[in-house]
Amino acid sequence: MWGFSNKLPNRIEIPFDYINNLIVVNVDFHRIFPLKFVFDTGAEHTILARKEITDVLGMPYLREFELIGADMSQNLKAHLVRGVSFQIGPRMFLPYHSILVLEDDYFRFEEVTGHKIHGIIGADIFKNFVVSINFQRQIITLTKPSSFKRPGREFKAFPIEILKNRPYIYCPIKINNDSLITAKLLIDTGATIAIILNTNTSLDLKLPPDLITGNIGIGLGGFLEGFLGRIEKIGLGDFEMNEVISNFQELPAHVDTSLLNDRNGILGNQILRRFNIIIDYRNQILYLKPNRDYKKKFKYDKSGIIVIVAGMQLNRFMVHDILNYSPAFHAGLKKGDELKSINRMPISFYSLQDINKIFSKKEGKKIRLVIKRNGKRMVINFKLQKLI
Repeated sequence: MWGFSNKLPNRIEIPFDYINNLIVVNVDFHRIFPLKFVFDTGAEHTILARKEITDVLGMPYLREFELIGADMSQNLKAHLVRGVSFQIGPRMFLPYHSILVLEDDYFRFEEVTGHKIHGIIGADIFKNFVVSINFQRQIITLTKPSSFKRPGREFKAFPIEILKNRPYIYCPIKINNDSLITAKLLIDTGATIAIILNTNTSLDLKLPPDLITGNIGIGLGGFLEGFLGRIEKIGLGDFEMNEVISNFQELPAHVDTSLLNDRNGILGNQILRRFNIIIDYRNQILYLKPNRDYKKKFKYDKSGIIVIVAGMQLNRFMVHDILNYSPAFHAGLKKGDELKSINRMPISFYSLQDINKIFSKKEGKKIRLVIKRNGKRMVINFKLQKLI
């Protein structure tokens, strides 16, 4: 049985942590394991990434599925498990639920958050509610449609499409003077980026002139490769945002875009977090109210370093990749280097989020790294530089 219990309260509040642009909620899994899951409006099903948990519980795998990775080129194995009990937050209890269990942890959330995250909460759990997300208070509110009252005038209402329990919105996008498009975007709270545009889904989708190449994010199956640049303007109903950092990805030629509901891309948390959001699934309406982050500029890393977390205690910070011709590239930093200190402070003082903030500070800021490479300590110096 997928989904919804009539015994649930009319209104449920679920606190969350906002970790490296992901909404993370506490889940009591089968009344035994306290776990953390990403709240993901872009996912149709709830997925457990740690098969060892259901192995320990001796839960039978009823059917095998193939999932398509986020890069649309990988086929990943998952198993259907029924009869799982979930408690999400203090008041939402689902006594008998079906989930997908990945054969391997294809998400790799730990690397990009520095926290143990065990899976995603998909629309099969919350599709029968009106979903409100308050990024400032870090509260998700689920309201039964019969108890939902339209919000006040401070919220603007916009039509959306709900397809396979996923919300889509049409947004006017101006990449530059030569590229104007109305893009169909998946509203995806499981995406850490601002926006991904799949360049080969429309002839009107053209790349901006200033681009960098590299990792554009992480999804099911690992890191995604593509281009990073800024689009001139994106509209969300009555709201506009300028100079938005955007990710450009070309889908493999063999992909049937109808499987993606003919979308042009994804709208992620770096835009969504600038609003209080209400998704009315039944009536296909999105309500938006700008919050205090609405007018903040879109910042991007100025070092060229992509850092991931490693180690059993998630206390080692490794260089996963270096953008070509970036400050870190010219300073001699290499993939596989381990960070030991930043600006004379031991790395143990920092979280991954802290490190990313340091590397996104103003242009010209001096950075002094102590790294470990092949057992030897080295000092690397460079200045931050605007990359896009």
